[in-house]
Amino acid sequence: MRIATITFQQNATSQMNNLSADLAKTQNDLATGTRLHSAADDPSAMSQVNALNVQMSASTQYVTNGNYATSTLSLEEQAMSDATNTLQSARDLAVEANNPALSASQRSDIAAQLQQQLQDLISIGNRVDGSGNQIFAGTASNTVPFSQSGTTVSYLGADKTSQIQIGPNQRISSGDTGAAVFMNIPAGNGTFTTSGAAANTGTGSIGVGTVSNAAAWVPDTYTIAFTSPTNYTVTNSTGTVVSTVTNFKDGDAISFNGVQIPMTGTPAAGDTFTVAKAGNASAFSTLQSIITTLNDPTLSSAQISSKIGGSLQQIDNAISNMSSVSASVGARINSITSSQGAAQALQTNLTTAVSQLSDTDYAAAITKLNTEEVSLQAAQESYASISQLSLFKYLQ
Repeated sequence: MRIATITFQQNATSQMNNLSADLAKTQNDLATGTRLHSAADDPSAMSQVNALNVQMSASTQYVTNGNYATSTLSLEEQAMSDATNTLQSARDLAVEANNPALSASQRSDIAAQLQQQLQDLISIGNRVDGSGNQIFAGTASNTVPFSQSGTTVSYLGADKTSQIQIGPNQRISSGDTGAAVFMNIPAGNGTFTTSGAAANTGTGSIGVGTVSNAAAWVPDTYTIAFTSPTNYTVTNSTGTVVSTVTNFKDGDAISFNGVQIPMTGTPAAGDTFTVAKAGNASAFSTLQSIITTLNDPTLSSAQISSKIGGSLQQIDNAISNMSSVSASVGARINSITSSQGAAQALQTNLTTAVSQLSDTDYAAAITKLNTEEVSLQAAQESYASISQLSLFKYLQ
């Protein structure tokens, strides 16, 4: 069979080009450390690598999300610790002020210190993170959550928090709303509140009280009316008499419908006290209530004692609430740490799998390189030798 000179040249050139391309790819594999540069190199392996890289990217994002959430939660945790210390300091001042021996001027001085504590608490509630986002505003991160107008502090933030994904099927709240931390705190003992009328003239001071029989308690507003220092009646909101006592003395507890309420001092005829269903109160309103009480020169020692006693219970409720939220924050941080550990372990496995699919096998590649160099050299030498047998160089 005759082979034309042009065909011979084309075949030889194509063969050497192919050998050169193979050699260049092997050299590139050795230089870069990877054998997959495009899907054409190994379609099946490239498909698997792409799928693994998607998982790697998601896992990396989960770790990044977790770092952000941990940072935000740590700032919240520190803020609540500072708020708790502020409330504890305010409680100490309130206990100090609950002393009948103090003068009006001395109580006013304590009120001034409590006013500063109140401003400190508002400032803590309006803290921001490193990016300038409000910690306690919920999803309204650009809104200053707490605003004071006169003696009232209002919450302007959102009622929802941002949910951060830290795993394939795991999302957590990256914070808590200011309403949950500072505002919606159960009043009184959580079941009912107690208070004395402003017009009381006796020395009777009512305590916070406890529920001794929950089954017997009927939520309502009750009035305890003393007709003499030793006699009183308890009526509900409809005026129905619930209990009547004719032998009350200093230190006796007022008991009705499954509740026990301590009473000290001697009430005067006409003095009244109220027991009502517990609602919610804010940490700010609690401090403001003490400040108002201490600055009111018309209150008797018994009235001051009753009001401060209730406020002390409310401060304890606020501290307890912050402790519960802090525990939740700590649990979320631990959950993030655990999730990040799992993500990092997955990343290690994914990296190993990608490496096995795409990394260059240096021993095999070097052997292949040597073979390809010999083959290319042989092809070039063969072409040079065979081309000398042609007559084309004489046809000029």
